[in-house]
Amino acid sequence: MDKDERAVRREDESEPDDALAPDDELEPANGIEPSTALELLREGELEIVGRLVDATNVTLYATVSCPAGPDRRALKAGCVYKPIRGERPLDDFPSGTLAFREVAAHTVSSRAGWGIAPPTVFRDGPLGPGMAQLWLEVDEDVDVVSMILTRDPSLRRMALFDAVVNNADRKGGHMLPVDGRVYGVDHGVTFSVDPKLRTVLWGWRGEQLTEDEVTLLEILRSDLASELGLELRELLSRREVAATERRVESLLRHGTFPLPDLGRPAIPWPPF
Repeated sequence: MDKDERAVRREDESEPDDALAPDDELEPANGIEPSTALELLREGELEIVGRLVDATNVTLYATVSCPAGPDRRALKAGCVYKPIRGERPLDDFPSGTLAFREVAAHTVSSRAGWGIAPPTVFRDGPLGPGMAQLWLEVDEDVDVVSMILTRDPSLRRMALFDAVVNNADRKGGHMLPVDGRVYGVDHGVTFSVDPKLRTVLWGWRGEQLTEDEVTLLEILRSDLASELGLELRELLSRREVAATERRVESLLRHGTFPLPDLGRPAIPWPPF
Protein backbone atom coordinates (compact mmCIF):
# COMPACT_ATOMS: atom_id res chain seq x y z
CA MET A 1 0.00 0.00 0.00
CA ASP A 2 1.14 3.56 -0.57
CA LYS A 3 2.85 5.25 2.34
CA ASP A 4 -0.05 7.70 2.70
CA GLU A 5 -2.43 4.74 2.75
CA ARG A 6 -0.61 3.53 5.86
CA ALA A 7 -1.64 6.68 7.74
CA VAL A 8 -4.09 5.55 10.39
CA ARG A 9 -7.17 7.53 11.40
CA ARG A 10 -8.55 6.28 14.70
CA GLU A 11 -12.21 5.40 14.86
CA ASP A 12 -12.47 7.70 17.86
CA GLU A 13 -11.32 11.02 16.41
CA SER A 14 -11.43 12.61 19.88
CA GLU A 15 -8.19 10.86 20.84
CA PRO A 16 -4.99 12.96 20.67
CA ASP A 17 -2.84 12.77 17.55
CA ASP A 18 -0.02 11.03 19.40
CA ALA A 19 -2.42 8.11 19.95
CA LEU A 20 -2.17 7.30 16.25
CA ALA A 21 1.14 5.52 16.73
CA PRO A 22 0.93 1.74 17.11
CA ASP A 23 0.65 0.50 20.69
CA ASP A 24 4.06 0.51 22.38
CA GLU A 25 3.29 -2.94 23.79
CA LEU A 26 2.84 -4.56 20.38
CA GLU A 27 5.17 -7.42 19.56
CA PRO A 28 7.64 -6.24 16.86
CA ALA A 29 5.82 -7.90 13.96
CA ASN A 30 8.90 -7.85 11.74
CA GLY A 31 10.50 -10.44 14.03
CA ILE A 32 7.60 -12.88 14.42
CA GLU A 33 8.12 -16.24 12.72
CA PRO A 34 5.68 -16.72 9.79
CA SER A 35 4.08 -19.83 11.33
CA THR A 36 3.57 -18.01 14.63
CA ALA A 37 2.16 -14.98 12.81
CA LEU A 38 -0.32 -17.14 10.89
CA GLU A 39 -1.51 -18.78 14.11
CA LEU A 40 -1.86 -15.37 15.76
CA LEU A 41 -3.81 -13.99 12.81
CA ARG A 42 -6.15 -17.00 12.68
CA GLU A 43 -6.84 -17.44 16.38
CA GLY A 44 -6.17 -14.07 18.00
CA GLU A 45 -8.74 -11.54 19.13
CA LEU A 46 -9.01 -8.84 16.48
CA GLU A 47 -9.71 -5.28 17.60
CA ILE A 48 -10.08 -2.38 15.16
CA VAL A 49 -7.90 0.65 15.92
CA GLY A 50 -8.55 2.87 12.90
CA ARG A 51 -8.89 3.11 9.14
CA LEU A 52 -6.21 3.54 6.48
CA VAL A 53 -7.74 6.66 5.07
CA ASP A 54 -6.65 6.64 1.41
CA ALA A 55 -7.16 2.97 0.56
CA THR A 56 -9.67 2.24 -2.22
CA ASN A 57 -11.51 -0.46 -0.27
CA VAL A 58 -12.30 -0.42 3.44
CA THR A 59 -8.89 -1.16 4.94
CA LEU A 60 -8.54 -1.14 8.70
CA TYR A 61 -5.59 -1.08 11.05
CA ALA A 62 -6.23 -3.49 13.91
CA THR A 63 -4.50 -5.35 16.69
CA VAL A 64 -4.62 -9.11 17.05
CA SER A 65 -3.75 -10.75 20.36
CA CYS A 66 -3.54 -14.19 21.98
CA PRO A 67 -3.17 -14.84 25.71
CA ALA A 68 -0.36 -16.96 27.04
CA GLY A 69 -0.94 -20.72 26.91
CA PRO A 70 0.77 -23.86 28.22
CA ASP A 71 3.28 -23.83 25.38
CA ARG A 72 3.22 -20.26 24.08
CA ARG A 73 3.78 -16.73 25.33
CA ALA A 74 1.20 -13.96 25.06
CA LEU A 75 1.37 -12.21 21.70
CA LYS A 76 -0.04 -8.99 20.32
CA ALA A 77 0.70 -7.45 16.93
CA GLY A 78 -0.71 -5.02 14.42
CA CYS A 79 -2.51 -6.21 11.31
CA VAL A 80 -4.40 -5.00 8.27
CA TYR A 81 -8.03 -6.14 8.21
CA LYS A 82 -10.04 -5.91 4.98
CA PRO A 83 -13.65 -7.08 5.47
CA ILE A 84 -15.44 -8.37 2.39
CA ARG A 85 -18.36 -6.04 3.08
CA GLY A 86 -16.01 -3.10 2.46
CA GLU A 87 -14.89 -4.20 -1.02
CA ARG A 88 -15.92 -1.86 -3.82
CA PRO A 89 -17.46 -3.63 -6.84
CA LEU A 90 -15.17 -4.02 -9.85
CA ASP A 91 -16.15 -4.57 -13.46
CA ASP A 92 -13.54 -7.25 -14.11
CA PHE A 93 -13.47 -9.23 -10.85
CA PRO A 94 -16.38 -11.04 -9.16
CA SER A 95 -17.79 -9.22 -6.13
CA GLY A 96 -16.71 -10.40 -2.71
CA THR A 97 -13.58 -12.21 -3.89
CA LEU A 98 -10.70 -9.80 -3.23
CA ALA A 99 -9.95 -11.08 0.28
CA PHE A 100 -9.71 -14.65 -1.03
CA ARG A 101 -7.29 -13.49 -3.74
CA GLU A 102 -5.04 -11.86 -1.13
CA VAL A 103 -4.88 -15.15 0.78
CA ALA A 104 -4.27 -17.10 -2.43
CA ALA A 105 -1.37 -14.77 -3.33
CA HIS A 106 0.18 -15.40 0.09
CA THR A 107 -0.31 -19.15 -0.38
CA VAL A 108 1.56 -19.16 -3.70
CA SER A 109 4.27 -16.86 -2.36
CA SER A 110 4.80 -19.09 0.67
CA ARG A 111 4.69 -22.43 -1.15
CA ALA A 112 7.17 -21.20 -3.78
CA GLY A 113 9.53 -19.92 -1.10
CA TRP A 114 9.37 -16.32 -2.36
CA GLY A 115 8.16 -14.92 0.96
CA ILE A 116 6.76 -11.86 -0.80
CA ALA A 117 3.33 -11.46 0.79
CA PRO A 118 3.33 -10.98 4.58
CA PRO A 119 1.47 -13.65 6.58
CA THR A 120 -2.17 -13.45 5.46
CA VAL A 121 -5.29 -15.37 6.48
CA PHE A 122 -9.03 -15.40 5.86
CA ARG A 123 -11.00 -15.05 9.07
CA ASP A 124 -14.03 -13.54 10.74
CA GLY A 125 -13.75 -10.13 12.37
CA PRO A 126 -15.75 -7.28 13.90
CA LEU A 127 -17.12 -6.30 10.45
CA GLY A 128 -17.53 -9.85 9.20
CA PRO A 129 -15.27 -12.21 7.28
CA GLY A 130 -12.30 -10.84 5.41
CA MET A 131 -8.55 -10.82 5.04
CA ALA A 132 -6.14 -10.20 7.93
CA GLN A 133 -2.47 -9.55 7.16
CA LEU A 134 0.44 -8.92 9.50
CA TRP A 135 1.38 -5.24 9.75
CA LEU A 136 5.05 -4.62 8.99
CA GLU A 137 7.03 -1.54 9.97
CA VAL A 138 8.50 -0.09 6.77
CA ASP A 139 12.03 1.27 6.48
CA GLU A 140 11.26 4.81 5.33
CA ASP A 141 14.91 5.43 4.41
CA VAL A 142 14.80 2.95 1.52
CA ASP A 143 14.09 4.54 -1.87
CA VAL A 144 11.78 2.07 -3.62
CA VAL A 145 11.61 4.21 -6.77
CA SER A 146 15.38 4.04 -7.11
CA MET A 147 15.28 0.28 -6.62
CA ILE A 148 12.78 -0.03 -9.46
CA LEU A 149 14.67 2.24 -11.84
CA THR A 150 18.01 0.53 -11.20
CA ARG A 151 16.53 -2.98 -11.47
CA ASP A 152 17.52 -3.93 -7.95
CA PRO A 153 18.09 -7.72 -8.00
CA SER A 154 15.92 -8.19 -4.91
CA LEU A 155 12.86 -7.18 -6.95
CA ARG A 156 13.36 -9.81 -9.63
CA ARG A 157 11.59 -12.53 -7.62
CA MET A 158 8.61 -10.20 -7.17
CA ALA A 159 8.43 -9.64 -10.93
CA LEU A 160 8.28 -13.41 -11.44
CA PHE A 161 5.70 -13.84 -8.68
CA ASP A 162 3.51 -11.15 -10.29
CA ALA A 163 3.70 -12.95 -13.63
CA VAL A 164 2.55 -16.19 -11.99
CA VAL A 165 -0.39 -14.67 -10.08
CA ASN A 166 -1.31 -12.24 -12.89
CA ASN A 167 -1.07 -9.17 -10.67
CA ALA A 168 -3.05 -6.27 -12.13
CA ASP A 169 -1.83 -3.67 -9.63
CA ARG A 170 1.89 -3.80 -8.78
CA LYS A 171 2.45 -0.17 -7.89
CA GLY A 172 5.59 1.16 -6.29
CA GLY A 173 3.62 1.88 -3.15
CA HIS A 174 2.66 -1.77 -2.91
CA MET A 175 6.28 -2.70 -2.19
CA LEU A 176 7.37 -2.46 1.44
CA PRO A 177 11.09 -2.43 2.33
CA VAL A 178 11.50 -4.18 5.68
CA ASP A 179 14.72 -5.27 7.34
CA GLY A 180 16.74 -5.50 4.15
CA ARG A 181 14.12 -7.19 1.97
CA VAL A 182 11.04 -6.05 0.06
CA TYR A 183 7.55 -7.40 0.67
CA GLY A 184 4.57 -7.01 -1.64
CA VAL A 185 1.04 -6.16 -0.51
CA ASP A 186 -2.41 -5.38 -1.96
CA HIS A 187 -2.90 -8.53 -4.01
CA GLY A 188 -6.68 -8.29 -4.29
CA VAL A 189 -6.71 -8.03 -8.09
CA THR A 190 -4.76 -11.16 -8.96
CA PHE A 191 -5.53 -14.54 -10.55
CA SER A 192 -7.86 -13.31 -13.27
CA VAL A 193 -8.45 -15.80 -16.09
CA ASP A 194 -7.71 -12.96 -18.54
CA PRO A 195 -4.22 -11.47 -19.00
CA LYS A 196 -4.05 -8.42 -16.73
CA LEU A 197 -0.42 -8.05 -15.67
CA ARG A 198 0.08 -4.38 -14.80
CA THR A 199 3.29 -3.58 -12.98
CA VAL A 200 6.14 -1.14 -12.56
CA LEU A 201 8.55 -4.10 -12.59
CA TRP A 202 9.11 -4.43 -16.33
CA GLY A 203 12.89 -4.11 -15.93
CA TRP A 204 13.37 -7.83 -16.65
CA ARG A 205 10.91 -8.05 -19.56
CA GLY A 206 11.99 -10.66 -22.10
CA GLU A 207 15.04 -11.71 -20.09
CA GLN A 208 16.01 -15.36 -19.88
CA LEU A 209 14.95 -17.15 -16.72
CA THR A 210 17.81 -18.42 -14.59
CA GLU A 211 18.29 -22.12 -13.92
CA ASP A 212 17.08 -21.63 -10.35
CA GLU A 213 13.96 -19.81 -11.55
CA VAL A 214 13.18 -22.59 -14.01
CA THR A 215 13.60 -25.20 -11.27
CA LEU A 216 11.31 -23.26 -8.95
CA LEU A 217 8.64 -22.96 -11.65
CA GLU A 218 8.88 -26.68 -12.36
CA ILE A 219 8.29 -27.41 -8.67
CA LEU A 220 5.42 -24.92 -8.64
CA ARG A 221 3.89 -26.62 -11.70
CA SER A 222 3.94 -29.97 -9.91
CA ASP A 223 2.53 -28.43 -6.73
CA LEU A 224 -0.31 -26.79 -8.66
CA ALA A 225 -1.24 -30.22 -9.98
CA SER A 226 -1.46 -31.56 -6.43
CA GLU A 227 -1.61 -29.96 -2.96
CA LEU A 228 -1.25 -26.31 -3.93
CA GLY A 229 -3.95 -26.68 -6.56
CA LEU A 230 -6.32 -28.12 -3.96
CA GLU A 231 -5.56 -25.26 -1.57
CA LEU A 232 -6.17 -22.65 -4.25
CA ARG A 233 -9.50 -24.21 -5.24
CA GLU A 234 -10.72 -23.34 -1.73
CA LEU A 235 -10.00 -19.68 -2.52
CA LEU A 236 -10.40 -19.28 -6.29
CA SER A 237 -12.56 -20.68 -9.05
CA ARG A 238 -11.44 -23.78 -10.94
CA ARG A 239 -10.96 -21.66 -14.06
CA GLU A 240 -8.68 -19.28 -12.17
CA VAL A 241 -6.56 -22.13 -10.83
CA ALA A 242 -6.35 -23.64 -14.32
CA ALA A 243 -5.30 -20.25 -15.70
CA THR A 244 -2.53 -20.09 -13.08
CA GLU A 245 -1.29 -23.49 -14.23
CA ARG A 246 -1.25 -22.23 -17.83
CA ARG A 247 0.74 -19.13 -16.89
CA VAL A 248 3.39 -21.23 -15.18
CA GLU A 249 3.48 -23.58 -18.18
CA SER A 250 3.86 -20.58 -20.52
CA LEU A 251 6.75 -19.17 -18.50
CA LEU A 252 8.52 -22.52 -18.67
CA ARG A 253 7.81 -22.97 -22.37
CA HIS A 254 9.17 -19.56 -23.33
CA GLY A 255 11.93 -19.55 -20.70
CA THR A 256 11.73 -15.77 -20.32
CA PHE A 257 10.03 -13.07 -18.32
CA PRO A 258 6.84 -11.86 -20.04
CA LEU A 259 6.67 -8.84 -22.32
CA PRO A 260 4.08 -6.07 -21.97
CA ASP A 261 0.90 -6.60 -23.97
CA LEU A 262 0.63 -3.71 -26.45
CA GLY A 263 -3.15 -4.10 -26.52
CA ARG A 264 -3.74 -3.00 -22.91
CA PRO A 265 -2.14 -0.81 -20.22
CA ALA A 266 1.06 -2.33 -18.88
CA ILE A 267 1.51 -0.05 -15.86
CA PRO A 268 -1.09 0.61 -13.11
CA TRP A 269 -2.25 4.16 -12.53
CA PRO A 270 -1.01 5.89 -10.56
CA PRO A 271 2.22 3.91 -10.70
CA PHE A 272 3.35 5.04 -7.22
